[in-house]
Amino acid sequence: MGRLTDSDPDDTAAAAPAENNTAEALDPAAEPHHSARRHLALGRELLRISVRRVPGLTLALLLTQTAAVAVVAVTALCLRAAVNASAQGRAGTAVAAALGAAVAYAVTAVTADLGGNIKGLIIDKVSLLDLSASVHRDIASLDGIEHLESGDFLDRTVIVAGSTWSIVNGFWAAVMAVFGAAQLAVALLLLGTVSPWLLALLGFAAAPLWFDQRGQRAVSRAETDTAESYRLQQHLFDLATQAGTGKEVRVAGAGEQLASRQAAAWDHAVRARTRAQVTASLWTVTGWFVFSLGFTAGLAAVIYRVAHGHGSAGDIVLAITVAVTLLQSVQTTVSGTTTATAARRVVEPYLWLRDYIEAERVRAEGSTGPAPAALTRGIALEGLTFRYPGADRPALDDVSILLPAGSVVAVVGEYGSGKTTLVKLLTKLYRPESGVIRVDGTPLAALDTVGWRAATSVAFQDFGRYRTRLAETVGLGDVPYIDDRARTAAALTAADADTFVARLPEGQETQLGRALGGVDLSEGQWQKTALARASMRPGPLLFVLDEPTASLDAPSEQEIFLHYMARARELAERAGAVTVIVSHRFSTVAGADLILVLDKGKLVEHGPHAELLAAGGRYADLYGLQAAAYAS
Repeated sequence: MGRLTDSDPDDTAAAAPAENNTAEALDPAAEPHHSARRHLALGRELLRISVRRVPGLTLALLLTQTAAVAVVAVTALCLRAAVNASAQGRAGTAVAAALGAAVAYAVTAVTADLGGNIKGLIIDKVSLLDLSASVHRDIASLDGIEHLESGDFLDRTVIVAGSTWSIVNGFWAAVMAVFGAAQLAVALLLLGTVSPWLLALLGFAAAPLWFDQRGQRAVSRAETDTAESYRLQQHLFDLATQAGTGKEVRVAGAGEQLASRQAAAWDHAVRARTRAQVTASLWTVTGWFVFSLGFTAGLAAVIYRVAHGHGSAGDIVLAITVAVTLLQSVQTTVSGTTTATAARRVVEPYLWLRDYIEAERVRAEGSTGPAPAALTRGIALEGLTFRYPGADRPALDDVSILLPAGSVVAVVGEYGSGKTTLVKLLTKLYRPESGVIRVDGTPLAALDTVGWRAATSVAFQDFGRYRTRLAETVGLGDVPYIDDRARTAAALTAADADTFVARLPEGQETQLGRALGGVDLSEGQWQKTALARASMRPGPLLFVLDEPTASLDAPSEQEIFLHYMARARELAERAGAVTVIVSHRFSTVAGADLILVLDKGKLVEHGPHAELLAAGGRYADLYGLQAAAYAS
């Protein structure tokens, strides 16, 4: 992401807490409850992915767990047979049964170790190669940037990012819990052959599961509720430790203040999560206490029955063996259920993100029209209104104007007037609250976003500073030609960057970023790389320069404006392209065909420079004030 520089206050401050319409529609001020059906659907999807990614390992894991269920019955029955045969003097039968029990124990040990190793391999491959990649791809595929300014979206992204392993692990933990429940069922059936009353242990076995789930729900809520505090402490930590902001922090002596605030945010997040963990632990202890009472009572009942002639010594051995197995099965089931339930802290945000992305895709389904090959009429703004969520006034308010094909349009106004918001609407980064933008009569919303952006070049005021090789930093402006050194060289020339490129140790191949072993650029040099990036596409229909020279000195500014005015005329002649120049320096836009004067989101004046000066209105006042300031 680019670092914000010199942006309009209403465009940045208001955008910070922005929640777009989709986020509001999905907004779980209280986290939405996703039904069991949705969790099952996700489980089926993860199983399909596992089968596709590692079919052999997936089959092997399922087979080992099936074998683990079978050996529960085999072990208990063999031990009962061995004890009863021994008591009856049938030595051969007793030895054979004991051997069967030994083999069953060996199978149990092998399947436990083998299953755990196989499960780890499956989780690593699926989470990294499939789920993590799809999460990043889906987020990057969204058309606009509203989600990157939405607290709801960012909170969930923080939870999900880097935690896809937990999602896959949670699924396989649930599968293990199912096999544990199957072991539990087999154990209870065997106990039922000793006494039907022992089936009552099923109710006690359910207690740890029920109590544990209550605790894990508290943990999941705490994770989501404290995500914002966690993001805040990370942001404060970055401010204090990164080179860009570190200079101001040290000069201002604000390090202690930032550290104090970071510690407070961290403490708030940790305290809430710790309370939830303690609560979950208390629920878990309570569940196991209830089970222990039932377990002890069941064993006492078996011993009492045998002591009074109802059963054999083998029944006692079977009951003890199965009871121990029952305990292990409950532990396996509870552990799996606990892990699966704990994964809800990631699964719920993950499902929320998928809902959000799907809703955005549905909204974009009508955006399939091709961008025109050339403009003949221009770009019309009709009643264009946009308000950032939580803002007390619109950033743009009922703006209507035609940007004629082949024209150079300047947008001026004081900070907070809505200039950058207009640029974001023209490039489909935001959707208008009301009104419409038409491109040669076709609503912009109906045009394919990828196609429209391929016909657009923009140098944003909050441009990116990409720590790659210089040629790649520039080539990102037209990705298919990122390795075309002739084109990147021409783009650098267009941005008046040849002089500083010549001084770099390896020219275009110089690595940028001192932290990566490269060189750092000055703010003006970074701005020239952004301008070069915007010059990569040879024939855009919309060419936008948003405060393109804010970091440059006066001679460089004049040189660049002269060059880009010439380029704008060339693009206009070739395809009727519209060039939009946003600037707070009025002297640089006097040569524009059309000047739009914005004030608090409203279009208060428009026309060529001479006409606006003669009108003696807002433009003339601001122009005069700025001219006087520069003269003094």
